[in-house]
Amino acid sequence: MSKRVPFETLKKTIKQALLNAGLTEEQAEICSTIHSESSADGVESHGLNRVPRFVEYINKGWVNLKGSPELLGGKGAVENYDGRLGIGITNALFCSDRAVELAKTHGIGCVALKNTTHWMRGGTYAWRIAEKGFVGFSWINTESCMPLWGSDEVGVGNNPFCIAIPRKKGPVILDMAMSQYAYGKLGVYRLAGKQLPFPGGYDKDGNLTTDPGAIEQSMLALPIGYWKGSGLSLALDLAAAVMANGRSGIDMDAKNGGSCYGCCQIFIAYDPYLFGEENEIQAIMDRRIAAVNASHPAKGVDRVCYPGERTLAVRAKSMKEGVAVDEKVWAYVEGIARGNTDAKDIASS
Repeated sequence: MSKRVPFETLKKTIKQALLNAGLTEEQAEICSTIHSESSADGVESHGLNRVPRFVEYINKGWVNLKGSPELLGGKGAVENYDGRLGIGITNALFCSDRAVELAKTHGIGCVALKNTTHWMRGGTYAWRIAEKGFVGFSWINTESCMPLWGSDEVGVGNNPFCIAIPRKKGPVILDMAMSQYAYGKLGVYRLAGKQLPFPGGYDKDGNLTTDPGAIEQSMLALPIGYWKGSGLSLALDLAAAVMANGRSGIDMDAKNGGSCYGCCQIFIAYDPYLFGEENEIQAIMDRRIAAVNASHPAKGVDRVCYPGERTLAVRAKSMKEGVAVDEKVWAYVEGIARGNTDAKDIASS
């Protein structure tokens, strides 16, 4: 069951829960804002729903609340940082902003981050780069949570990848895991008692299924595009590990420190006006998006949208009518805010 909660109430409650978990005032303010904005944008899987797991990981010592990015080296437009297992959100915000600053100087900026923790919604940093006027690319490698194509066992991460295009009439933001459904989204469907719209993975007997709980149990999520998604996920894993000189997914598997423990993240910002005037580049974007919106919709579809377009509408509704929350998760986070420190990942229980 779900209900709507005013944005400020949501943020205040999450902030208090994080303060109780040991975050500083500044850390709790930043993280509660990001979690609340994710839920307001319709990505509750990595907004409110992720708070219990975050608190659980803090309690287990898997997140270093005193860790912050440490510069290891830099060459021109590229810098490499050690995240020191700090808070994933604050580490990623620092690195995405640093990539933008490098791009202001060099036209392009790249920051490779290793030894960090889960960044929550990957699209947060794509939106941030686009809102600063730059094309953005970012991705993360994760512990193994889906099978390589042709295998019947878990062997590669779902390694979310984001692209941001800074269109003034509405940015184009692609935020996608390499599995058909991210595990957070599986949890959303399970909590709601719903089946997936399309098969999302295999059950323990190797059968394709729309049952989100069965996929969570087997951890055999279906790669997007079958062999293509499997191959792309492996390539993203290796690229992140090599660029950051950090852990690959298989190294994270051996550490067993929770989701994305010690992972690598890459942030790239690119000045879209290096080789064209702003009005010229924006016109290219607008022509392309106009063609997308003019595409004839398939049966049962109201209109064809570009990535990120519906987010703006969901955000506006959330701010007007309140943010949609799962009642069970909301009650649990309220409990943490009241001082219940026995946190667990309720969305996966």
